[in-house]
Amino acid sequence: MDIDEILFDCEERMDKAVEHLQAELRGIRTGRASPALVEFVKVDYYGSMTDLRQLAAISVPEPTQLLVKPHDPSSLQTISKSLQAAGLGLNPQAEGKQIRINLPPLSGERRQQLVASVKQLGEQSRIAVRNVRRDSNKHIDQLEKDKSAPVTEDQARDAKEEVTKLTKNHEEKVDKMLEEKRVEILEH
Repeated sequence: MDIDEILFDCEERMDKAVEHLQAELRGIRTGRASPALVEFVKVDYYGSMTDLRQLAAISVPEPTQLLVKPHDPSSLQTISKSLQAAGLGLNPQAEGKQIRINLPPLSGERRQQLVASVKQLGEQSRIAVRNVRRDSNKHIDQLEKDKSAPVTEDQARDAKEEVTKLTKNHEEKVDKMLEEKRVEILEH
């Protein structure tokens, strides 16, 4: 592995940590309805645990309402039970061949709990980014010590500076995402 490969791997792994945070944040409820809130709810569909988004069309007819239309109408009751069991505090209402979910307004206390969980997710992402930095720096040190690899002290120092820049950029992305989500949760 040469320095370019280490840097490429470093950036790729940091990007994945940020993307994971982005996916997690999409599933956190704000004052508005969003299909991302329920699309990863697991439904026992003929013995296999399947994401809701694969079994139904999820739409937002009103800002505080979700509409779930199963592709297979016979799965309506199973989907409804899975939504109730998901621990999202939602009360799905079966209407004919669809399920309507009215999202109650968030209380101030619940909003603060959500902000705290967003901060926790952000800290986990920062830790993941820093772990990638640590691993990359360790690889660079090994390359520098390895006499068969022609890596000078200057090249190693430059590579470590690049890793530090990548870390800073990714931590800034995490901070920006967290602030946007915090504002989104706290707005009424």
